[in-house]
Amino acid sequence: MRVLVAGASGFVGGRLCPALEEAGHEVLAMTRNPSRYEGVGQAVHGDVSDPASLRAAFKGADAAYYLVHSLDSDDFQRRDADAARAFAGAAADAGVDQIIYLGGLGDDADELSDHLASRREVERLLASTGVPVTVLRAGIVIGHGGISWELTRQLVEHLPAMVTPRWVATRTQPIAVTDVIRYLVGVLGHPEATGRTFDIGGPEVLAYRDMLQRVAEIEGRHLLIVGVPLLSPRLSSYWLALVTDIDTSTGRALVDSMTNEVVVRDTSIRSIVEFDPMGYDDAVRQALAERSA
Repeated sequence: MRVLVAGASGFVGGRLCPALEEAGHEVLAMTRNPSRYEGVGQAVHGDVSDPASLRAAFKGADAAYYLVHSLDSDDFQRRDADAARAFAGAAADAGVDQIIYLGGLGDDADELSDHLASRREVERLLASTGVPVTVLRAGIVIGHGGISWELTRQLVEHLPAMVTPRWVATRTQPIAVTDVIRYLVGVLGHPEATGRTFDIGGPEVLAYRDMLQRVAEIEGRHLLIVGVPLLSPRLSSYWLALVTDIDTSTGRALVDSMTNEVVVRDTSIRSIVEFDPMGYDDAVRQALAERSA
């Protein structure tokens, strides 16, 4: 298939494009600066904030991946909604058969954070023009360069002890980025995946506290965690910006989301894309090895 990848140079997109090409697909890597693109695939100009540019980017595409977000912006909800609306319109005009979107886990019955609520809104908007959308919802993705993983790693490596808010007890189901890629490639053109939403995750459900402690153990560090119930999300984001290289806007969005439990409720994806996902410790070792390399 001829596949457009929006977000081709990002954390997930940069890994997805080579995997798609290896699977025999022709990759159109959408970027705002084609002359600077050094990844796999044919670089095509496209900017989700410029709807007119998307028409040419979609030319000849059979399917499209949407891997775009604006977490580093204070008005990310509006920007993400506008971008998804534009992308969906261009996809419909181009007659593509499928859009594949990597969204976020979270129970719709909960009061979702602004970040997770925005992900749900993007899902709705991508489907609003009639193009069948396949949604994969993930929690924390473990891999070198991923924002949530970098937050975890840097906290462990920069602090021998940390005072943390209640979100350290929240449960999540982390997944290795290599397994995310396998799912993304596996649902492309799959008749049982078209127009459906799936939860994806690794084999373990862990509290954030457990994740931090296990990274420390793997790296041979001692980590003391002391919970402070009254540490607000705003103060937490300032704290994260101080001890990691995550900016305050992104940190605030992530911290707000950490109050929501993000675990797999529906395992039906396992019967469509069949493999055994990597365990958390192996995913951490893989991410650390990639960083060292």
